[in-house]
Amino acid sequence: MTVPVFEEYEPDADCGCPGCAQRRRTAAALPVRHGGHRAAHGARRALVLVTAAGVVLSCGAAQAAATAAGRDTRTGTEADPQPVTPQGTVGPLNSDGASGPPAAPGTAQRTTTRTEIINRAKKWVTAKVPYDMAAYWSDGYRQDCSGFVSMAWNLGTNEWTGSLAGFGTKIARADLEPGDILLFHNLADPAVGSHVTVFGGWTDHTHSHYLAYEQTRPNARKATTPMAYWSNSSQYVAYRYKGIVSGASGSGSATAFPGAAKFATGASNAHVTRLGKMLIAQGGKRFYKQGAGPRWGDADKRATQAFQLAQGWKGKEADGIPGPHTWRLLVSGTGRKIPAAGTGGSTAGTAAYPGRSHFQPGQANSHVRQLGTQLVKKGYGAHYVTGPGTRWTEADRRNVEAFQRAQGWSGAAADGYPGPETWRRLFS
Repeated sequence: MTVPVFEEYEPDADCGCPGCAQRRRTAAALPVRHGGHRAAHGARRALVLVTAAGVVLSCGAAQAAATAAGRDTRTGTEADPQPVTPQGTVGPLNSDGASGPPAAPGTAQRTTTRTEIINRAKKWVTAKVPYDMAAYWSDGYRQDCSGFVSMAWNLGTNEWTGSLAGFGTKIARADLEPGDILLFHNLADPAVGSHVTVFGGWTDHTHSHYLAYEQTRPNARKATTPMAYWSNSSQYVAYRYKGIVSGASGSGSATAFPGAAKFATGASNAHVTRLGKMLIAQGGKRFYKQGAGPRWGDADKRATQAFQLAQGWKGKEADGIPGPHTWRLLVSGTGRKIPAAGTGGSTAGTAAYPGRSHFQPGQANSHVRQLGTQLVKKGYGAHYVTGPGTRWTEADRRNVEAFQRAQGWSGAAADGYPGPETWRRLFS
């Protein structure tokens, strides 16, 4: 009989079998060096093939297949997705990146603007930087989730989820702005679930979803993500970088809305040019014969209105004059793109939102009946006694409120008055 060869093995961070889970718990309990690196490197590499065989036996083919598919074998239901993002430790930049020794979070920090943070994040997304906790990109930053944020925040070191909070100030989720982060550091077992994303802006008026820039397998990405993440949502904490500044710098300008006066008749300034470029990037090229320019004109107004209509807005909300909400969606790159000519201003298959003014006490119009009919169709007509009509009533409001609460909304987001997102979901 052949004697088995002794080998070292590392547990997969995304494997849910009992053997790998126990191995991760054991590793997490080992002493920790400065910066979060576990000291017992030799202990981590000491398990032999006999232990590996035990893992295989404890897992079994059925369990392994179910784990790979993201399913819980006990219930047969789909498990919450977990970010598979094991990470490296605190350390200097590598490769072509230049930095000194790791700096303590309390020391003076580099300054940056929100636009620069998002632009740096976009570079990794565009380059499809592959996820690798042991590799470093050409800018010197480690290719894992915390290295991604270290890069976006322009830190002089590669940090990890256990140290990033020291470079920021905790804020309320309601105060999130592009360039802030959402961080979950699992103290019990840092290798399981710990993750961090860069907040890119809200994707709907209810603030239930946002655009996340993140480094995860297989590569850097941006994606519409539920607040605060797909799993462990309640444990994510919002932070704002301490070195963030307003105004312009070498790689971008501030994201703050410059004011309606910059887009008045006869106005000529750099903000008009920037608006035009952002509108062109969102599908509005057909409105500009010679490209974006500094003088406010009819092309700018029509392109702005097309973008507003694409969001499902009506009336004063789609008058062609950019306001703070329009500006925020354009700067962050969120919101729906301007549809091609001839396809209309609403999302395909969805009735265009008529505006809030149609759903107020005393209002009577066909949109109220259209709303009521759709509520009944969706199963939210319990408060109607005689059925939906053209006059807005308390029954309409209560039915809308029931629908909104069914979406998981609360407070002002479930007040019973339909907004663009309520309308979109009702008619989608």
